[in-house]
Amino acid sequence: MTSSADNPGVVALPPVLYGVAFLVVLVVRSLWPMPIFPAAYLWPGLTVAVIGIGIAIWGRRTMRAAGTNINPSLPALAIVQSGPFRYSRNPLYLALTLLFLGLTVAVNTWWGIVVLVPLASVMHVGVVLREERYLDQKFGESYRQYRSRVRRYL
Repeated sequence: MTSSADNPGVVALPPVLYGVAFLVVLVVRSLWPMPIFPAAYLWPGLTVAVIGIGIAIWGRRTMRAAGTNINPSLPALAIVQSGPFRYSRNPLYLALTLLFLGLTVAVNTWWGIVVLVPLASVMHVGVVLREERYLDQKFGESYRQYRSRVRRYL
């Protein structure tokens, strides 16, 4: 992150990271299925995915209402502490993870779990920690107080 950039300098947009990771899951699954369950689990997986989408919608609406940018390549204009941000500092990333896991169950492959491990590492180091550093520098004590009250993930 350069000092002149008013953004956290994330490695990539999180939806792009998750989308590319899931495409990798689908390609590898087509070559070597590795099913989780003996039968299809389409509806339970889609249910988890829909819960993830619901949390994402709630989080996006909360950020818009607070008057801040959702895109991490744009400046943060406020620390959002309402809605799902009362429970997690990163509800949108948790929502993406639920969507990813739900789709993994829906397509019934262990590859989603295998790919989630490096994906979660890239998200933590390349997105979350960079955002935390940026918010700490930009908002100082008010962000530190929020960080002390609300967990990073769950």
